[in-house]
Amino acid sequence: MKDIYAELSWRGLINQTTGDDSFATWLNEQSRTVYAGFDPTAESLHVGHMLPLMLLRRFQAAGHKPIALVGGATGMIGDPSGKSAERNLLSVDQLRANVDAIKTQMHQFLDFDEAGSGAVLVNNFDWMQSFSYLDFLRDIGKNFPVNVMMAKDSVKGRLERDDAGLSYTEFSYMLLQAYDFVHLYDKLGCTLQIGGSDQWGNITAGIDLGRRMRSAQLFGMTCPLLTKSDGTKMGKTESGAIWLSAERTSPYAFYQYWINVADEDAGKCLRFLTELEREEIESLDKARVDEPHKRESQKRLAEALTELVHGKAGVESAQRATEIFFGGEIDNLSDKQLIEIFADVPSQQLGRDRLAADGGLNIVDALVESGLCKSKGDARRTVSQGGAYVNNRRIEETDKMLGTTDLASETVMVLRSGKKKYALLRFAGE
Repeated sequence: MKDIYAELSWRGLINQTTGDDSFATWLNEQSRTVYAGFDPTAESLHVGHMLPLMLLRRFQAAGHKPIALVGGATGMIGDPSGKSAERNLLSVDQLRANVDAIKTQMHQFLDFDEAGSGAVLVNNFDWMQSFSYLDFLRDIGKNFPVNVMMAKDSVKGRLERDDAGLSYTEFSYMLLQAYDFVHLYDKLGCTLQIGGSDQWGNITAGIDLGRRMRSAQLFGMTCPLLTKSDGTKMGKTESGAIWLSAERTSPYAFYQYWINVADEDAGKCLRFLTELEREEIESLDKARVDEPHKRESQKRLAEALTELVHGKAGVESAQRATEIFFGGEIDNLSDKQLIEIFADVPSQQLGRDRLAADGGLNIVDALVESGLCKSKGDARRTVSQGGAYVNNRRIEETDKMLGTTDLASETVMVLRSGKKKYALLRFAGE
């Protein structure tokens, strides 16, 4: 077994633990069974889930047994921790679809087949659905002092707000998660729960319930939340969350997110989310100081995380798309890929017949209609001076006619003026 406590410590991944100084000794004495929970609020995990997933992965690599709990039951209520308003409740069918999709993604991070420390995937709906309301109150609720629940930060924070209260449904969430810990202790010998720092109240509630119901000594550990240096959540953009599903966030968009991480956040992301060794990370820290313009940390971060989530093919696809944006030749791509790569580029739609009529579309007209040039005279000068490109291939003749063979994909043609000024022409119709 590896010293998991030392590994987590140098990476800055330990925020709070139960057991004080004895926790490290207890953790490294023998293989432990550890769990983290994931609410299935969508049909994909997102960047925010990567931190607990990587924690479970690190525990498994160190010889411990991880449990990934997908909250089919708790997801029907919604965790009030860190939330300023109550979540919309999902239907049973939607939750079931979300759980199934998330289970598939879990296999990218954890080994579920390995003997001994093989990961286990569970859904708390499987045991919670058998409880009647009266049974739950009698067997579980009687072990929860209300004054203790009221003292939890996740509850106090909401009760103290003038603009948002706390429903009884959300108030009950803590009981359900606490019982999860007891159930996993009973069935799988789980003695450690991990989560983000906003989960401390829920984790300690489970520890207290285990003591009251089973006289068991259970343990908890939290890690810092994955936030940027300005305090905002990592993995959020103007267009929404960065998802782990390629259908929701393409490998290219995922790769680009990490390439564009700020210098002050790169070191933390390398430590928190990658499996790079300490020596390499510290070398990248130095490179950010000595040669920040090279952005070596961001390149390595993007490469490591994209490979973890999307595989080597995803990395190669993302890197190729990046090269295209910076002048690489464009061919064998789909409309979807091109529109994604050039998402922020002006786009004009023309009839497909413009590529067939009178021998095609003249390059000068194309530059004007795309908006890259203000006039035909401007367009002719651009071509004559070697600044006109179609699909990143230079066009040197002002009488060049563009046809269907000049499309970069099914309907898209990429025009460029100079080094970085792009526009798309999309040709609709037969």
